[in-house]
Amino acid sequence: MDTKRFSKLLMRSALSLAITATTLGGLAACSGEQKGIKPKADETAASVAAASDSNLLAQDFLLEGFDQGGIPASVQVNNGTANLVDDGAGGKALQVKLNLANNNSAGLIIQPAEAWDWSEYSDFNLAFDVANHGEESVQIDVTMGDKNGDFYTRGLVVPADGLSRTYYAKLHGHDQEDPEAAAQNEFNFASGLRSNPPTWQSDDIMLHSFWGKKLLDLSGITQISFGTDGSLSDRQYTIDNLRLRANPPMDENFLTGLLDKYGQNAKVDYEGKIHSDEELKKVVEEELASLSGKPNADRSKFSGWKSGPQLEATGYFRTEKFNGKWAIVDPEGYLYFSTGIDIIRLSNSSTITGYDYDQKLIPKRSADEVIAEDDQPLNRVDKAAWATRTLVSETRAKMFNWLPGYDDELGNHYGYRRETQSGPLKHGETFSFYSANLERRYGETYPESYLDTWQKVTVDRMLDWGFTSLGNWAAEPFYEQERIPYVAFADIIGEFGTLSSGFDFWHPVPDPYDPRFYQRSVVAAKSVSEQVENSPWCMGVFFDNEQSFGRLESDELHYGIVINTLTRDAADTPAKGAFTKVLREKYGTIEALNKAWNKEVKSWEAFEKGMDSSLTTDAQREDYATLLFEYGNQYFGTIRKAMKSVMPNHLYLGSRLPSWGMPPEIVKAAGKNVDIISYNLYEEGLVPSKWEFLAEIDKPSLIGEFSFGSDDQGHFHPGIVISADQKDRGRMFKNYMHSFIDNPWFVGVHMFQYMDSPITGRAYDGENYANGFVSVADVPYVELVKAAKEVHEDLYERRFGDVKPVE
Repeated sequence: MDTKRFSKLLMRSALSLAITATTLGGLAACSGEQKGIKPKADETAASVAAASDSNLLAQDFLLEGFDQGGIPASVQVNNGTANLVDDGAGGKALQVKLNLANNNSAGLIIQPAEAWDWSEYSDFNLAFDVANHGEESVQIDVTMGDKNGDFYTRGLVVPADGLSRTYYAKLHGHDQEDPEAAAQNEFNFASGLRSNPPTWQSDDIMLHSFWGKKLLDLSGITQISFGTDGSLSDRQYTIDNLRLRANPPMDENFLTGLLDKYGQNAKVDYEGKIHSDEELKKVVEEELASLSGKPNADRSKFSGWKSGPQLEATGYFRTEKFNGKWAIVDPEGYLYFSTGIDIIRLSNSSTITGYDYDQKLIPKRSADEVIAEDDQPLNRVDKAAWATRTLVSETRAKMFNWLPGYDDELGNHYGYRRETQSGPLKHGETFSFYSANLERRYGETYPESYLDTWQKVTVDRMLDWGFTSLGNWAAEPFYEQERIPYVAFADIIGEFGTLSSGFDFWHPVPDPYDPRFYQRSVVAAKSVSEQVENSPWCMGVFFDNEQSFGRLESDELHYGIVINTLTRDAADTPAKGAFTKVLREKYGTIEALNKAWNKEVKSWEAFEKGMDSSLTTDAQREDYATLLFEYGNQYFGTIRKAMKSVMPNHLYLGSRLPSWGMPPEIVKAAGKNVDIISYNLYEEGLVPSKWEFLAEIDKPSLIGEFSFGSDDQGHFHPGIVISADQKDRGRMFKNYMHSFIDNPWFVGVHMFQYMDSPITGRAYDGENYANGFVSVADVPYVELVKAAKEVHEDLYERRFGDVKPVE
């Protein structure tokens, strides 16, 4: 879901649980016969008995085969239909059709009347067969829940080719003697990857790990849901043979020797893989010969619509509602729509190597720093620390077939992370294969000359592909080229109070009522102002990213900031004092508040000290909504005041609200203060039913992140939204872009990200998604480039087609 994209995974969990919630009750146990094996009843019983004796499944144990006549009562479909169809082997399969054109989510749920108890089994997986006879690939998020309320979600994509494939999800690891070791090795705790490679080789397809508790209570599995959300059209698939299987023998080297010297998957070959420096040089020569480095003919100096009307020119980017559609207006007065790609920098290209250094020789972070750790450059350790290099994770170190010495020609691509958000190490050495490949591609005629070449080639690409801007987190040297507009970014970090929303994914949210928050906002604004230097090429500035403002699955998460703040003491929590003031002004007496909230607080003084904030009445819920809006208004208003005090000419682009964390009160508060509301949306595009509030807010909006990934280029995790292959990525890119270009409230769409994440995971959080426009060898993905050119060829005519062009 930078440090992104995992957040969308968490949103999907809410959707899956919501699907389940709508279909619970009155469901019966399922039964059936397995296709292909067709065991007799006594044989099935014998296999179960054998499994019980040894804790291993002697043969596949069928949960549902759909051959018993009629759809089982345990099967329900939300926003769709289910029908039995011939399976081609004399039995039946379940055809599921999902109404997604009119609904943001839909799915199949299988829930037994009594929870399944699989605790006696070990070393096994859940498998099922799926085929897609539709016209588009379909993503399915498989969520399993247990009797404790925990869940674990994995994802898969089914190509639209009509072929039946077997997909599986491990439920228990190979190590029967030491379950904790099995968890460490197979459920990502030791590897640090968002999703590991398979632990055995087969034609079956392992589901990609998404989110939730990986080790469920197998003594009580209450439901399995197959959810799909955020699609732009109806989808279908046929599912069959839901079964438990014993795991094949484990490949002891499944985490060993993963990468070659270019940072590519060393164990598989695929189209576009680089095998030698000579091959890489040839690829570079061919691409450079094809690049024009020029924008489309209908573009203005700042990539606006030169063929369209010319409005008031202010010398900077601004917004205006024109002919019923929100638009950005470029510095020369031309209509402008921002399209871009995020993460055009090296900061997120490095991966943890498994080595560390004497911490006494590593500079510590200070409260005065303005750049967050995951936004830092490679930050190679000082030479004095080299002699203390120590192996701290053999699992990580064995992933690499090659790493250079510090004195080697490519040793300058080592770095260091003083902090990590997640993964096997809290800090440690990193290496950037992407950066090393840039040096291989372009050579070095003076120190880091390859970076200067890369920056020029990258802008040439962006203009050649038709993009009108650089997305978030572009390296500062790109600002100096003055060839394509860009957006800037600032984290507000340092010493100030924080609050909890009850779901503090990246970190707790700021207390914007704390005077120190305004002071640090000014520091952040001054820092980004020094980078931008009042340039007209800067379209605007994002402050902060994906704050945990609240989730909508429950009142407790929706109003979590308010609920948790009210329990605190106003003496050390400025937000508590501000909330108390609002409530005293409304109710006057504590008795009036007690009556409305059904509470027994003795006095306002006691209220300020901390109180039971659990929700009990509708009046209380209304007040919490008011307080959440007041919080948002203070947060966005404080940043706006700080930014405009030093950067009055640039647009305030908000904080890129994640789709899982955008309570309506926060969106409304953002609309009151920002120039453009920004969102991160990891779905197939804009589903109208989910965005009806845009008309009420009536503010220009921008997508800060989206992506589509596939695993056909050697990656172990395609990303949050999965494509079947590179061609499918191109199709989905076009559909996504068009859905927002056609919307009157959106003024820009930025894709995440420029280069693939490292196959062995980003250093900061282990994200290993194949979601880039270019590979780790900096080779563009042909189908994405083709799609981008097609989208941008008629970008402005499509967006402003009802506007009469200039003759």
